Amino acid sequence: MTNLETPLLKQHHDLGATMVDFAGWSMPLRYSGDVAEHQAVRQAAGLFDLSHMGELMVTGADAAAALDYALVGHMSRMGLWAAKYTMMCTPDGGVIDDLVVYRRDWEHFMVVANAANREAVLGQLRDRIAAGGFDAEVTDETASIALIAVQGPAAVDIVTAMCELGAEDPPALKYYTAANVLLEGGHHAFVARTGYTGEDGFELFVPADLAADVWTLAMDRGAERGLIPCGLASRDSLRLEAGMPLYGNELSRTLSPFAAGLGRVVNFGRADGPERGDFVGREALAKVKEAGTERVLVGLVGAGRRAARAGYPVVTEAGEDVGVVTSGLPSPTLGSPVAMAYVDRGVSEPGTSLAVDVRGRHEQMNVVALPFYRRGA
Repeated sequence: MTNLETPLLKQHHDLGATMVDFAGWSMPLRYSGDVAEHQAVRQAAGLFDLSHMGELMVTGADAAAALDYALVGHMSRMGLWAAKYTMMCTPDGGVIDDLVVYRRDWEHFMVVANAANREAVLGQLRDRIAAGGFDAEVTDETASIALIAVQGPAAVDIVTAMCELGAEDPPALKYYTAANVLLEGGHHAFVARTGYTGEDGFELFVPADLAADVWTLAMDRGAERGLIPCGLASRDSLRLEAGMPLYGNELSRTLSPFAAGLGRVVNFGRADGPERGDFVGREALAKVKEAGTERVLVGLVGAGRRAARAGYPVVTEAGEDVGVVTSGLPSPTLGSPVAMAYVDRGVSEPGTSLAVDVRGRHEQMNVVALPFYRRGA
């Protein structure tokens, strides 16, 4: 049941958005249409309301050490204004959530969690900090922060045009870094060069009471550069083409980062690098790394027109069940059905011919390396 509203709800209604319940939030599914919004991000720019995401602040003298213990990444190695993609795992190696962590000061980190997992991540952070006796605390600032994303080739020009003269220049930001920026109207924003679309882009964290002003500013500055508002449907198709996992589809408590091809985010430390202490799930994840997983995440491209959907079985040409689709849809960019699926390791090599059972009919699919789409390729 929907009971949470972003500070931009009125703007969505005024723009004629189709609204849906997403993780307890009333969110825009689409405005002008799924394909039009998808193509706008690939060709120009899209504007997204992501205020349903959770913003959890971890502060204190031991904030970095606490996150080193709570997450699979080595957070204490982050520089100021850096961002890092990481995960929180269970003791047995399953994924509680995938996260982006920003270091806003030496003793101040912002952990951005998926909306559906915010409370679980908040609780686990507090429990793990207490268990380790760390001098740190966690505060949930989700309600006071709005998150607005500008994504696409024109994003850098649009966000630059949103800034006051003399403000830090967005083009100077490297990928996965952030800065405090002064926007037109004297509004301050924490701006990160991050995103979930496979395109260049920025995510702007602003006070909730300024969300409408910042949204309007982006619409105004982006109007001549092809920017349009975009909903959850296009965000899903964009991230799928870019091979980015979605929690609840490619990631869950029953799957490890290694099964998803994301073992690189698990930092065990290196013999020639900084020492890495214990973290929750370390022992289990080390065993998975050593032994491998029976099934792995792959990309599938269809030869026909019918799209595979999450939950559909993946089979061999002989009809043997060898996997399951986690995400799938017709790709607006490729013009073919694409899907991500977990399949048996023995049939996971690119070029392998498989099929997906689409409502009783076997649709031919070929295994490909992820991602399906890479910017500039």
